Amino acid sequence: MFIMPKQIGSLTLYSVDDLHEQLGLSKMTIRTYLREGKIRGRKLGVQWYVTEQALHEYFNEPVKEKPKSHTGKNYRYIVQGINDLVSEQEECDTLEETIECINQQAIISLFQVAIINRQTSEIVELVKARDFVERYT
Repeated sequence: MFIMPKQIGSLTLYSVDDLHEQLGLSKMTIRTYLREGKIRGRKLGVQWYVTEQALHEYFNEPVKEKPKSHTGKNYRYIVQGINDLVSEQEECDTLEETIECINQQAIISLFQVAIINRQTSEIVELVKARDFVERYT
């Protein structure tokens, strides 16, 4: 089945179905990319639509710099639940200790890590636990 994108004047709009057919990605993956902002799109009613310009931006996206590393003795880490269901919180002094603490959790996606500057006690960054583990292992 070949699906045609919608044409409104000079604007071409691609639906999730169009992108699925043309790119060979699952519809779930495309919707995830849209929700996360990896592909810029708009939701009209219940349907997502992507412009040709947004597709060009996605495929020509410059390589992002690696996130700034907040490591060393200048930082401490607090592993904490992200919602009211998980009220646990544990402070860690090292990356290794923090990763070990995260890996002991039954559902990692319910946690985040607050990276705190020891000198100012300011939160420098909040990182999803899974992203923290990927970044520092």
